[in-house]
Amino acid sequence: MNHSLTYAALLAASLATLSGCVSRKAVRQGVQVTPKPVAVFPDSANQLRLDVEFHVPERYFSRRNRLVITPQFIAGNGTADFAPLVVDAPAYTKKQMRRQALEGYTDSLTAGAFRQERAGKAVDLAYSDSILLPFDATDGRIVAVVSKDGCGECTGIDTVDIGLVNNPVTLIDPKKGLDLSWQDPQFVIRPKIMEGRGTANLQFKINQYDIDLALGHNREEMEKMTNTLRPILDDTLATLKRLAITGLASADGSLALNTRLARNRAASARAWLVEHLKGTRTALSPRMITADSRPEGWMPVVAAMAADGNPDSVKVKAILEKYADNNDDVQESHIRQLDCWTDIREKYLQKDRKVEYVYNYTIRSFTTDAELLAMYDKRPDAFNEEELLRVATLAEGDDRKMEVYQTITHYFPQSQVAANNTAVLYLRQDRPEEARKVLERVKDFSPEMLNTMAATYVYRDDYERAVELLQDVQLPEARYNLGLLKAKQRKLQEAYELLRPFGDLNSAIAALSVRQDEEAKAMLDKLDDPSPRAEYARAIACARLGDTAAAREHLEKACADESLARRAATDPEFIANHIQP
Repeated sequence: MNHSLTYAALLAASLATLSGCVSRKAVRQGVQVTPKPVAVFPDSANQLRLDVEFHVPERYFSRRNRLVITPQFIAGNGTADFAPLVVDAPAYTKKQMRRQALEGYTDSLTAGAFRQERAGKAVDLAYSDSILLPFDATDGRIVAVVSKDGCGECTGIDTVDIGLVNNPVTLIDPKKGLDLSWQDPQFVIRPKIMEGRGTANLQFKINQYDIDLALGHNREEMEKMTNTLRPILDDTLATLKRLAITGLASADGSLALNTRLARNRAASARAWLVEHLKGTRTALSPRMITADSRPEGWMPVVAAMAADGNPDSVKVKAILEKYADNNDDVQESHIRQLDCWTDIREKYLQKDRKVEYVYNYTIRSFTTDAELLAMYDKRPDAFNEEELLRVATLAEGDDRKMEVYQTITHYFPQSQVAANNTAVLYLRQDRPEEARKVLERVKDFSPEMLNTMAATYVYRDDYERAVELLQDVQLPEARYNLGLLKAKQRKLQEAYELLRPFGDLNSAIAALSVRQDEEAKAMLDKLDDPSPRAEYARAIACARLGDTAAAREHLEKACADESLARRAATDPEFIANHIQP
């Protein structure tokens, strides 16, 4: 059928029928339908089913013609056809049979056609069919387009009003109803124990352990150590607890001699630090520092050879693996026997001697809200994640909260709470792309983050991706949001099951959508919600349960919203019960 040509005419005709503009005489002479009027509601799969009976009067079409009745769903955005009902007069049937025999003609409507036994006889025809309701249809009407020109496609000579369609679930708007997972974690005071480490690459005279600043980069290396420790010792909020200095014993030479020499070199570094950090707020005491040594082993030599592309590195590595249970002296005795020993000694034995240091310190915790707020503007670097999150909770206004969360992500880039709440704030500002980018910077997603990420896709109208993210998230907010999305997808039974436990307005609308009217009314009666949308849902529930006075009262309040007033004017829930705003 040419919908583009007939849609305007059909809609005008159906509107005229509903408004009483078509004469009663014309209606009586045409095709009739029972039951009438009929209100039709989508089922839990969003299927619209039509079960009616058409009455074709005597001599309605000629003995040589075909009658085609095509029920249509009409909404503001177009039409959708049910299967056609076909009635062939006796002469038309014979004509079609001759065409099939002589021309091989195939008629797609013949197989399902009802064949009249006697031309002009009145006939009653039961009809049953269903269509999938257009995704965004809020309501509409069903009319039957009647053609008796023989093809069912050329002209529509009549329209028959069948009924009105309502879809309560379209009162649910997922974007407005999303339950975002804002997190304000419980503040727990946790000791702030910090650790740092570094390495000084020093040069010493053979078999000496005194630090000579004139050798190599010794001055730079030692100043780097002091510059690392001085801020901690000067910090009024920090307390150095331990500094461990370890000299690494060289691989070549006697292990016993090298171990003792490495320990003495670590002790020299300790003495140097104590002397050069005397001016700090907390003087560095030798008792706070341990000096020790450990073998460096031959693996650094193997690594240097491999990095240089030296094929003999394989031989050295084989010796280390074979004598892994022996000390450096045993391994060295075998390495010295290699033809490449001279090359190893001259090119790959390290000239620098490593001194490693590990330091632990604590930072004072802030225990009261007043102290947290006072210190935040002075020393945010002294806060741990829990303290910063508490500051964010105490911050007033979204802008201030956003600033604190950005501070948290600066110091703690993988903070799940900060990422989640920052994304929620962006969503409140209708900035889904920025929200998504914040979440994507975190490696591991919490359930709350998955729920918020799904919301970013809802804002982009990507409902399939949002459903995919929420499907297995066992979080109340996520289950609720999944219910909203199922409602948007018109998977009504799933939406009802997911939303039912929450007992809110959307839960009641979902119940109305699957004809759980008494349950919906019970939910609505418990709600302290005077919004027009809630009043509209109450009006539907009361209309269905036969309380027209209450339905009219609720509908009057709902129509304070102009969009709901327009919807009510064509809503079969109210037209069928003669309830008008």
